[in-house]
Amino acid sequence: MNHEETTDAKLTMLMEQNKNTFTKSEQKLHQYIMERFEDVLYQSLTEISIECKLGEATVLRFCRKLGFKGYQDFKFALAQELSSLQKTNNEETYIDKVRSNMTRVIEDTHELLDPDSLQEAIEKISNADEVIAYGISSSGIAGLDMQNRLMRIGKNIEVVTDSHNQVFRSVSVTRKTVIIAISLTGSTKDIVDAVQEAKKNHATVIAITNYVKSPLTKYSDLALLTSAKENPLDSGSLVSKVSQLFVIDLLCTGIAMTQYGNAQQNKAFIARAISSKLY
Repeated sequence: MNHEETTDAKLTMLMEQNKNTFTKSEQKLHQYIMERFEDVLYQSLTEISIECKLGEATVLRFCRKLGFKGYQDFKFALAQELSSLQKTNNEETYIDKVRSNMTRVIEDTHELLDPDSLQEAIEKISNADEVIAYGISSSGIAGLDMQNRLMRIGKNIEVVTDSHNQVFRSVSVTRKTVIIAISLTGSTKDIVDAVQEAKKNHATVIAITNYVKSPLTKYSDLALLTSAKENPLDSGSLVSKVSQLFVIDLLCTGIAMTQYGNAQQNKAFIARAISSKLY
């Protein structure tokens, strides 16, 4: 079965049609998916493997047996089916939905964040000789926002958003380098590859990610968790950025507090420097 045929068929029907070919492990996975349809949409490959007590390779084989390239391809089909099943809630406008999503993601991220890990991250970034942020696509934009915030208080960081350059940069890091790896899923291969290379040179890695169990967190010294559950149809949504920016704002505020005198002085210098840009 090719991919075009797969996307034309309903996922539930497709799984039912192939049910008699499932191994015992695949039957267990199928049952889990059918019982927790919406939960699976927001789970990473690592998370669903842990929940089902199966190897990641088993989950991938299951997806490929159904004609998908991999787990993300499978989740895309799942998102499409759920989208077609959901009825529009006429009592809530899209304005209300966006507002409630924004509010909820900040509250949920606040609940997830470990204050001790946050404080440790602040201290490591403040004391580091070199700070580098890695991010791809919208996560790279979050990294650039962090750079802008920290420059205003006199803390310079480097942001690398190109996947090849991230690996190149990781080759030259040291024990005195702190890398801030920003990835919503924690499964972006480019970021994981760069971080893995950096760990060979003993750099400290701080991950800003959604999942406590992910390929990225395996190579991280600290993980600051966000809570922006994003399905494949909503990739790059503002809600996910808000969760990352909330954590970044906490880091930047904490760093400014540890260097209050210098931060205030630097802000005054910047205010004077840009005053000529205003009419």
